[in-house]
Amino acid sequence: MDFTILPKPGARYIANDSNNKTLYSVRKRNFGSKYDLFDKVNYNLYTFGQIVNDKKPAFTIILNDNTFMRIECKSLFLDPTLVCKNKTITYELVSKDRKNFEIIVNKQNVGHIYTKESVTGDLVYDLSIDNKYFDDYVILFAVAVDKAFGEFNKDIQTP
Repeated sequence: MDFTILPKPGARYIANDSNNKTLYSVRKRNFGSKYDLFDKVNYNLYTFGQIVNDKKPAFTIILNDNTFMRIECKSLFLDPTLVCKNKTITYELVSKDRKNFEIIVNKQNVGHIYTKESVTGDLVYDLSIDNKYFDDYVILFAVAVDKAFGEFNKDIQTP
């Protein structure tokens, strides 16, 4: 599955498929710092929130008012890594430069999230993942990358 995740004004993100059709949207709630993931028919799938805003940020994905998955930053600088873990599966988002992340499951590369810069200077995320490992919540991995590393990547000047 291939997606392009585009940050939009008003604390929103949209996820387009390879045919440029919007399949998911992520919108910030009016109050607080939580985001909701919606499918193309506007059904609320998951809630995403930052639980630690520190040197190593952490996030949670909530399903039916229960924590479904935790996303923890293991390192911001040397070998930047996000670990996304629930009861049945662990994804590791591993990078060398805070821009290009490989998605690892059981020591096997199953996809990637690449950070690109649009013509307006905004960051855009290309997400590709093996169908076997895709679930709706994977879209939120790009949001976690943006929240954890986006400011660093915006500060890096491209030649």
